[in-house]
Amino acid sequence: MVEKDIEKGIVKDTEKTIEKKIEKGNVEHLVKSEGKKVSPKRRTAIFLNLNISCIATSMLATALTTALPPIMEDLKITVNTAQWLTSGFALFIAVITPFTAYLITRFKTKILYCTALSFFIIGLTICAISNNFWLMMLGRIIQGCGNGLIGSIAQVIIITIYPKEKIGTMMGWYGLSIGVAPIIAPTLAGILVDTVGWRMIFVVSIAIMVISLICALIVFEDVLPTMRKKFDVISLILSALAFGGITLSIGNLGTYDFMTWQVGFALLVGTISFIIFVWRQLHIEVPFLDVRVLKYWDYTVSLISTILIQLTFLGTAVIIPVYVQQIKGENATISGLVTLPGSLLWAIISPFAGKFYDKFGMKMLYLLSGPILILSNFGIYFISIHQSVWVLSAINVFRFLACGALIMPLVTWAMKDIPKLKTSDATAFYNSVRFVAGAVATALFITIMTKVARANPQKENPEMYGVNIVFLIMTFLSILLFLVGMFGCREKVFKKKKNPTEKIKNEEKV
Repeated sequence: MVEKDIEKGIVKDTEKTIEKKIEKGNVEHLVKSEGKKVSPKRRTAIFLNLNISCIATSMLATALTTALPPIMEDLKITVNTAQWLTSGFALFIAVITPFTAYLITRFKTKILYCTALSFFIIGLTICAISNNFWLMMLGRIIQGCGNGLIGSIAQVIIITIYPKEKIGTMMGWYGLSIGVAPIIAPTLAGILVDTVGWRMIFVVSIAIMVISLICALIVFEDVLPTMRKKFDVISLILSALAFGGITLSIGNLGTYDFMTWQVGFALLVGTISFIIFVWRQLHIEVPFLDVRVLKYWDYTVSLISTILIQLTFLGTAVIIPVYVQQIKGENATISGLVTLPGSLLWAIISPFAGKFYDKFGMKMLYLLSGPILILSNFGIYFISIHQSVWVLSAINVFRFLACGALIMPLVTWAMKDIPKLKTSDATAFYNSVRFVAGAVATALFITIMTKVARANPQKENPEMYGVNIVFLIMTFLSILLFLVGMFGCREKVFKKKKNPTEKIKNEEKV
């Protein structure tokens, strides 16, 4: 009798397991192949290759800011048309990023990564030989598609191939690579433009990416699992309309009135599409982009924190140059030098922040970085028109220190509890939201600064007052970030992390 009861129990447990596997959102029964395990030596080679590729793609995101004037002259286009070479590039990154969740789980790692590199090389080649705006725009669109895929697949691979106790450190080194590239890109591009010509920017990038592609063909393995996923055309269209529409409307906010098709209509289409997109992902068996990853508490808290950091940090990407050049009357070189110390510190601190996270956890980083960010933003609020630009530069170093210490550890912390098969969904959704938050920051704070200046003509310098108010708002956002970290992060402040060997032994005993 007892044996029969045990057998019945086993059958019931098996039935429950099968039922769970066919639940909506549970995709374990769709696994086609597991990711291949690689040796530490091969793992390092893959990591280095990813970094080389991401350095090149990150540089192309900012390099054209310096090269736009000669490009406008050669292609005989206006500044409004030329800005689409940068904003259009960003727009297609926003469109392709949600799609990467499907691509990463559907196709083998090596083929997909090499295809992404090839797309980027094709885009670079088209830009290098282009003799009109539309041909160059096509090249930038292809680059944007390749860039979005390379960025997403790189993060998923790093999170997958390294053990949990090393992910923070490796993501920190990855953050150093993608952090330095956008900083030095405008300077290097300026040198190439002045000495050889703007086309050489693309030629140098082609050379780097071709070397990276050859190395990838040699060192890469299919390290990520693949699944039997059906291509959902409706979800692709909805995601493109949602993320593309929202990004487009926000990007146009400073140029057009709200009640225009470029802003209001695009935002309406994007918002409605996003609502329908989310509803669809929750009601189909295998989501195109699984938004259920938001049920993981640490992931959601990390995402909220990243949005606040994007608003606080990228909000000054335009504000500081406006302050230095338009309000203080300095040249573009001084404007770049004002932000350079902070930018370099951001890049340098990234790998150390990763190690710190691996040793002490996320709560301690919130505790140390939060007050620094609050005080530095509040300090800039008191800067007057009569003070030197280097005062802002000195305070800005602490802002970059705080943001740089948080940004990559937040990504690592967000992914620590995500199941292996949902890592691509989590990464794609995280990057998409982060990208939109960055676009919101740039448009939002330049609008606030302008409106505050117009509303206060009695001030000694209305534009400077607008800058002060922007940093006051950022102070409140920093306080909110600190509170999210203190109450949202469930870790203990002085939590001692378990030795991985001891953890394995304990699990074996159980």
